[in-house]
Amino acid sequence: MKVALLGPVAWRTPPRHYGPWEQVTSLLAEGLVARGIDVTLFATLDSITSGSLDGVCPHGYADDPSLDGRVWEAMHVAHALSRSGEFDLVHSHLDWLPLAFAGHCRAPLLTTVHGFSGAGILPAYARAGSAYVSISDADRAPELDYVATVHHGVDLTSLPFDPVGGRRLVVFGRIHPDKGTHTAIEIARRAGLPLTICGIVQDERYFDEQVAPHVDGGQVVFLGSVGPERRGEILGGALALLHPIAFDEPFGLSVVESMACGTPVIAYRRGSMAEVVDPGVTGFLTDSLDEAVSAVARIATIDRAGCRAQAERRFGVDRMVTDYLRIYHAILAKQEPDTVQVI
Repeated sequence: MKVALLGPVAWRTPPRHYGPWEQVTSLLAEGLVARGIDVTLFATLDSITSGSLDGVCPHGYADDPSLDGRVWEAMHVAHALSRSGEFDLVHSHLDWLPLAFAGHCRAPLLTTVHGFSGAGILPAYARAGSAYVSISDADRAPELDYVATVHHGVDLTSLPFDPVGGRRLVVFGRIHPDKGTHTAIEIARRAGLPLTICGIVQDERYFDEQVAPHVDGGQVVFLGSVGPERRGEILGGALALLHPIAFDEPFGLSVVESMACGTPVIAYRRGSMAEVVDPGVTGFLTDSLDEAVSAVARIATIDRAGCRAQAERRFGVDRMVTDYLRIYHAILAKQEPDTVQVI
């Protein structure tokens, strides 16, 4: 089987720091190659892959203000689709743009929907000749038909289990009102525990007004964007990950990464969280700030080894690769994915 993975080009694949779509695309590419699949990854030209690499964008446009993301994404998609006839299947991880040109794809097109930026992009999905995969049942649009839901997998080898953890709480993700960074600060304050904040600043005004004034280098520490080499250390060394989101999170990669390190999660019950967090096993689901503070007081009841074991069972990268291979075979054989066996 020859598969084209059409990745995003905001950042390198895999990302040096932030880039969840790029991270998932990279893990899938490596997993498919390990299973003997002939993979061509269409990504930035500085990307790293065990498969074949192709593309036109020299490096991530989010890292270089001189690159217009709209232009480079369009050229990226055009280049990949011009080669689509060479593959058995094209698997896109690039949001809506490839769908606008799906009629030019000369192989079956599968699109993983990593989230919707707004209702305005739905016409591109509804009109395109593509099969769709959701990353959680909660993130499905009623206007679309989906072949499956595939939860993201993580590289467990890069997220070592920490049986002890620490006494600091941690919040991991982009600094934006949607992620509730200010709420995490208040939860930690009421719980009487220090907090470490990691993530790119996506909303400068929000950071300046509601986050930065609380950063003192002790009780509240801000580390900025943290790359893969430090994620396991920081997540594993925490008492718990706080995830008090103010939007319907499509998945939440940092949540799974934390659980894989043995560190339980305290999350607001929104979006995919009820699918991802197993209450009492990998963390707690809460509906308010007061409930989250109470959950911090109960976090020692979570067995860290059990938390890691559940993450291994549910969110290992091998499971994700198997799920996608089943879908690939089903599309090519025109069968239902759940009838296909993958060895």
